[in-house]
Amino acid sequence: MNRRFNSLLVVLLAAVLGAAVGVGTYAAFGGRTKTVERQVVPTPARPASNTTGALSVNQIYRDTSAGVVEITEKSTTRSQFPFGGSQQSVGQGSGFVYDTDGHVVTNEHVVAGATSLTVKFQNGKSYSAKVVGSDASTDIAVLKVNAPASVLKPLTLADSSTVQIGDGVVAIGSPFGLVNSVTTGIVSGLNRTITSPGGYAIPNAIQTDAAINHGNSGGPLLNASGDVIGMNSQIESDSGANDGVGFAVPANTIRSVASQILSSGKAQHAFLGVRISTGAAGGAKVARVTAGSPAAKAGLRSGDVITRAAGRSIGTASDLELAIDAKHPGDQITVTYLRGGKSHSASVTLGTRPTG
Repeated sequence: MNRRFNSLLVVLLAAVLGAAVGVGTYAAFGGRTKTVERQVVPTPARPASNTTGALSVNQIYRDTSAGVVEITEKSTTRSQFPFGGSQQSVGQGSGFVYDTDGHVVTNEHVVAGATSLTVKFQNGKSYSAKVVGSDASTDIAVLKVNAPASVLKPLTLADSSTVQIGDGVVAIGSPFGLVNSVTTGIVSGLNRTITSPGGYAIPNAIQTDAAINHGNSGGPLLNASGDVIGMNSQIESDSGANDGVGFAVPANTIRSVASQILSSGKAQHAFLGVRISTGAAGGAKVARVTAGSPAAKAGLRSGDVITRAAGRSIGTASDLELAIDAKHPGDQITVTYLRGGKSHSASVTLGTRPTG
């Protein structure tokens, strides 16, 4: 049996083609550890806290650690060499209780390909779980754990749009299998764009210097009130270990995706169908248009520079990502772009982001 810890996406310092809007930035996967190039009732929202009335790290831990879980996944792969047969591997990550109905949220990459899942609570007891639904494009999965109500201690999702640089944060998870480990730091950056396992851009990621390592993926990033502002998902590192730059999927994205999964079993996102190159000035320059996509049907081409979309001024790739993410499949928007120095406008009916 091979032991593997593949539950933290590691961002290697590498050149990237550009952010994708409804297409997907390319992700690089190496070996058993996945590598990504950077570029029912939901819990109520609370505003993110500031330093006024902040809890101590110990108090935050005592208030929330019972809602943080360790997730163990087993998967079976077919082996052709030397004699064929199958091989079982074990991976480990983190998660947190979403509601009193037994739903747990974690990263999609923690549970992808699992043939069985086990969730361990703070009291040391483990229970079987199954995937209710997952969304590789935002790296979010919802599990249903077969556990008694007495151990289900849901954490509260904050309004991540109110988070500010410099806010104190606490990360709780199971790095390297060390259950309920606590690290602290600050919000060191906002509005970052990271790349999901599905190859799509995840906007508004929260950057933190709190130490997170393999096994922290899926665990909560908490504010000074003990509310969840994000889900620890990736690190940027030359070595693959913590270098003090980590990224969390924001709580508002978790809330939106988890509620869709609990309602219908899946999450849907608006799809434009363009890949944006980096370094463009004065707009979002189209590097590629997906054949048959809404953008292609509207006549957009490689080399066009999008300056306005869905009523928003577009100055960067991130601006375009946010404009499209705010819409729904089937919405009709106007896209304004420059081609050959002349401004053009096109009406686009947004599609549904492909899952494959």
